[in-house]
Amino acid sequence: GDQVFAPGWTSYEERIQYQVYDVTSNIQQGENVIGAYIGDGWYRGQLAWGPNNWAHYGRKIGLICQVEITYQDGSKESIVSDESWQGTMDGPITMNSLYNGEHYDARKEKIGWNKYGFDDSDWEQVSVSTESADKLISTQTVPVKRIEEIKPVKIWKTPNGTMVADMGQNIVGWVKLKVNGPAGTQVTIRHAEVLDNDGEFYTANLRAAQATLKYTLKGGGVEVYEPRFTFMGFRYLAIEGFPGELTEEHLTGVVIHSDMEPTGTFECSNPQLNQLQHNIQWGQKGNFLDVPTDCPQRDERLGWTGDAQAFVRTASFNMNVAPFFTKWLQDIPIAQDSAGIVPFVVPYVMEDFRASAGWADVVTIAPWTMYEVYGDRRILSQLYPAMKKYVNYVQQSAGDNCLWEGGSVFGDWLFYKPELKFWTEPDGHTDPDLIATAFYAYSVSILANTAEILGENEEADNYRKLFLNIKKAFNKAYVTPSGLILSDSQTSYVLALMFDLLEDAQRKGAVDRLVQNIRNRGNHLSTGFLGTPYLCRVLSDNGRA
Repeated sequence: GDQVFAPGWTSYEERIQYQVYDVTSNIQQGENVIGAYIGDGWYRGQLAWGPNNWAHYGRKIGLICQVEITYQDGSKESIVSDESWQGTMDGPITMNSLYNGEHYDARKEKIGWNKYGFDDSDWEQVSVSTESADKLISTQTVPVKRIEEIKPVKIWKTPNGTMVADMGQNIVGWVKLKVNGPAGTQVTIRHAEVLDNDGEFYTANLRAAQATLKYTLKGGGVEVYEPRFTFMGFRYLAIEGFPGELTEEHLTGVVIHSDMEPTGTFECSNPQLNQLQHNIQWGQKGNFLDVPTDCPQRDERLGWTGDAQAFVRTASFNMNVAPFFTKWLQDIPIAQDSAGIVPFVVPYVMEDFRASAGWADVVTIAPWTMYEVYGDRRILSQLYPAMKKYVNYVQQSAGDNCLWEGGSVFGDWLFYKPELKFWTEPDGHTDPDLIATAFYAYSVSILANTAEILGENEEADNYRKLFLNIKKAFNKAYVTPSGLILSDSQTSYVLALMFDLLEDAQRKGAVDRLVQNIRNRGNHLSTGFLGTPYLCRVLSDNGRA
């Protein structure tokens, strides 16, 4: 098929997806051969930053294959991967890494390697894994595919002499190279999202990710290369070693992402808002590559839970993300520990295992959003035990006073903080304990609604009583009778209003103060990750949009 990066990324220690393809059209009369390239991917490759984040799931990679044949007379035959299969490590792909790129030496290509009659006498017999097949599950999501191709809009030399191509759009995928030159010539392509202030190639934001392709020519005519086992987030390319004059004909950007159907559009008379929506859509494409990631370019690209819950409602407007999130959400209970903690990233590949308000709450917010948008109760039923487990953990942490103190690791991440020279201007800081308690209340209210939908009426009543107790404690600790809130930040008012944590008599004062705060900043936001998604809705719901 046209799928890339199969079998996708799941919590491999518990779940590995298998794919089913109709290969009838590939079968030829006579002898046929099955061949496959196998790369490091998420299983054996680097995940996250640091020196020890290789081979998180294991060092041995492999293939499981089963061909089911039904003959015209109705008889059937199965061909399976077993000890009779052969393989070699001496192929043209000499290095592959999701973060660092791929090295390909065309001189090492095995012509006809996947055709009948190829001499594989120097190949080795494969070893057969003894692992159980119980981890295998059918594919539960849409595949990652090649979606479109784009051409460079400009090629030039920077002031220091670097040959740079501008694709005109920040994309996620790779570049397809067309080249003709002598054998042994090596073309190097580096990737970047931006140029620096001097117009030079800039890669510092990639941190340790090399994001580099190296292609060694075999010679003898026009060669076309594109990688198999890496992807980059980029707009600009730096090309070294290209033989001859480089033109737009030689470079093609290949856009990849999970194959989600577009469902929502937005357009208005304001060009800036239209550009914002354009950027949001491309940001979703680039970060929805089998899991919802935080970034597609640096040495991270992980399924950060806070990013996912903050964006899930917008994502479901832009595209049909039901299969995408349904698959990813199944990995949350696997990542969750026995106490109920939901970690920062899913699948879990980090050493730091803590819960943080607004991140761990993905276990309640994302399934509930899926239900609100698509009306499918199954995702609520599947995640309900994990939702309860998490809320019970927070309840124990908060204790009888119903305040989740110390529950926010990241706070309102990336809230507005002025530069040192402007520190006379107040920043957008919100008390972390206020944030934690607000999200605690919100998850409890979601859990109460979920329990009612699933027919767990007694549990629904208990969670509603708990919500009222949290609301009372929140008011006592953080809110004045007139509606002023501790921290006096935009996010503090947004969360309190959005999560129904204020009494009716307090709402008008809180809304007025929020609007005043925004106007005092010249109609600018000071919210971060957790406040921004709800700000416009809160203003709209209260007649102040």
